[in-house]
Amino acid sequence: MTERGQKKVSLLREVLEGIYKKYNRFELIAPDPLQFVYKYKNKPDMEVAGFLASALAYGRVQQIEKSVTDLLGRMGKGPFDFTVNFNSRNRKLLEGFKHRFNTADDIANLLKLLRGAIKKYGSIEGCFLAGYQKDDKDIVQSLSNFCSRLLSGYTDKSGGAVPKGLMYLLSDPARGSACKRLNMYLRWMVRDDDVDAGLWKSIDKAKLIVPIDTHMERLCKILGLYNRKTVSMKAAREITESFAEIESDDPVKYDFALSRIGIIEDCTGKYRPQCKQCELFKNYCSNK
Repeated sequence: MTERGQKKVSLLREVLEGIYKKYNRFELIAPDPLQFVYKYKNKPDMEVAGFLASALAYGRVQQIEKSVTDLLGRMGKGPFDFTVNFNSRNRKLLEGFKHRFNTADDIANLLKLLRGAIKKYGSIEGCFLAGYQKDDKDIVQSLSNFCSRLLSGYTDKSGGAVPKGLMYLLSDPARGSACKRLNMYLRWMVRDDDVDAGLWKSIDKAKLIVPIDTHMERLCKILGLYNRKTVSMKAAREITESFAEIESDDPVKYDFALSRIGIIEDCTGKYRPQCKQCELFKNYCSNK
């Protein structure tokens, strides 16, 4: 790396560390869907609640909170027990549920797949580890294996095409998707700090991919890490590689903190007087 490149990385690390210290705090988790992991105390419930919360983490923050609260409320005190014992009675409890274009049927199909995976592998983590490629550079192929394994539970039994709603809840990177929601779930499960739960101990956090949503896309463009018109897995990998130059053992370390700038500070990328208080403004925005 050139001297100029080293200075650029050093500056970015300094800025990101400041943002991390400011925003990566447990009390700032809400309204992030990660909050639903901490509604429970035992690992099985936390794992299932987190999976469902991440699956529905698209659309407006307020709608996500409302939908996940509704779904978990229908599942009673234990989402794990509801899932592993999913039956026609439980399916009735889901009637009328809707989150944007996902319906009660989509959730029922997803819960049946999770039920099968948990019974076979013991947990969602066990299902993921069954296809974990520990020698791969990143988690992408392992994530694709996980999606395929889950969806095979539908195709093997029905013999038909997977419904679009279920496919959307389990976006496979093999189809080019950046898989923001599944990558976010992996961050929650694998990383362990004041924010992320760190429930899964067998996966290397260095292999994780940055979850790219609207906020991260905008901020990565401001930081000069991304300049594509569309978000794809290729773009997510490129962004992750840029963060790995700063924190090779933990490239998604700054994800939560950076996204707070969009969620808490309501950053739109357009100048407002309060921008002068932002860590990014002095070094990346003030001369633009």
